[in-house]
Amino acid sequence: IVCLSMEGGAAASTPAALPYYVAFSQLLGLTLVAMTGAWLGLYRGGIAWESDLQFNAHPLCMVIGLVFLQGDALLVYRVFRNEAKRTTKVLHGLLHVFALVIALVGLVAVFDYHRKKGYTDLYSLHSWCGILVFVLYLVQWLAGFSFFLFPGAPFSLRSRYRPQHIFFGATIFLLSVGTALLGLKEALLFSLGDKYSAFEPEGVLANVLGLLLACFGGAVLYILTRADWKRPSQAEEQALSMDFKTLTEGDSPGSQ
Repeated sequence: IVCLSMEGGAAASTPAALPYYVAFSQLLGLTLVAMTGAWLGLYRGGIAWESDLQFNAHPLCMVIGLVFLQGDALLVYRVFRNEAKRTTKVLHGLLHVFALVIALVGLVAVFDYHRKKGYTDLYSLHSWCGILVFVLYLVQWLAGFSFFLFPGAPFSLRSRYRPQHIFFGATIFLLSVGTALLGLKEALLFSLGDKYSAFEPEGVLANVLGLLLACFGGAVLYILTRADWKRPSQAEEQALSMDFKTLTEGDSPGSQ
C-alpha cells in the first residue's frame, strides 16, 4: 500500500503485517491493564488513596505508566510512518511524560503507604530495580528532550546520540517489564504465602497477569527490532543528513 504524505509526495508503504502486530500488542496491553484492575478489585479491595487501599494504586499506576504507555511511546515511530517528523517526536515525548507522571503517582502511593504503616523502604530487589528504572527513565526523557525537541541542538550530536537513545529506550522498557514481574511475585508471596502453591484463584489470576506482561513486552520488542518495519527517512531528514555531510566532509549534493 502506497499513500500520499502530507507534503503531497509519495509516502512509504506500510508493511502488510505491521498493523496486525500493532493491533495485537494493543489488545495485549489493554487486557493487561484491565486484568490488573480486576486483580486489585477482586482480591485486594480496590483503590482508595486515604485508606489501607492506597498501596493498590502502586501496581496499577506502574502497569499503566511504565509498561503500557511506555510501550506505546516506543511504537509511535512504527505506527506514524509518514507524518511530519516533529509531530511524531512531540507525540513520542508526550506519551513518555504521561507515563512518567502516572509512575510518579505510583511511587508516591507506595512510599506514603509505607510511611503511614511504619514499613521499611527500599530493602527488596523489586524496590531497587524500580528506583533504577524510574531514574533511568527520567534521565532518558530529559536527554531525549534536550537532543531531539529542544531548539538548537546540533545535528551532529543528535546523530551520535540517536543509537544510544534507541538502545536505552528498549532496555529501560525491558527492565520495566521485569521489575513489574518481580513486584507481582513479591505481592503474591506476601499475601498468599504457602497457599500460593495450592493454586489459589488469586494466584492463578496473577500468574496469567504475569504472562500478559511478558507477552506485551515481547510483542513491543518484536515490532521494534524488525528492521524492515522501521520508519523510513523522510525528505526533510534526508536533507538534514546531506547538509550535515556537506559541512563535515566538504561534499556537495551534486558531487555524488
